[in-house]
Amino acid sequence: MNLNKAFVLGNVTRDPEVRALPSGQQVTSFGIATNRFYTDQAGQKKQDVEFHNIVCFGKLADISSRYLTKGSLVLIEGRIKTRNWQNQQGLKQYRTEIIADGLQLGPRPAGGGNGGQYNKPPSAPESAPAKSEDIPVIEENNMPPANFVSTEEPKSDEIDVKDIPF
Repeated sequence: MNLNKAFVLGNVTRDPEVRALPSGQQVTSFGIATNRFYTDQAGQKKQDVEFHNIVCFGKLADISSRYLTKGSLVLIEGRIKTRNWQNQQGLKQYRTEIIADGLQLGPRPAGGGNGGQYNKPPSAPESAPAKSEDIPVIEENNMPPANFVSTEEPKSDEIDVKDIPF
């Protein structure tokens, strides 16, 4: 059995570039930077930055073009794909990308404004504080897998003592 799965949580490095395929399907591409902090052998704190190319199709492309801007925090779930082509000089070129299967937007900045990070939907009031329920989880396929089992019970306002894990 093989598995090609990537999870990347980082900041958008450039505004999504929107294109369309000949079939009319929307495509966006953008970059994400991830940071790794570590201590070297001399005890010095170091930071390593990795840059990732992300490609979204269809509904994810629409969402990413509307809500993501440079600096936005985003979680991408997808698969790794390496493309190759010949450039004008005849040399073979390679580009490794993450093809997004799902994305989750990071929190909106605190304060009254949007901080230039997200384009608010037209219906969002300016003074409403951001709630965690406002952050959508968006997946390419809206149906859960056939073997998906939910352990959640219907929500109620009362807490049952038997549900407390200690």
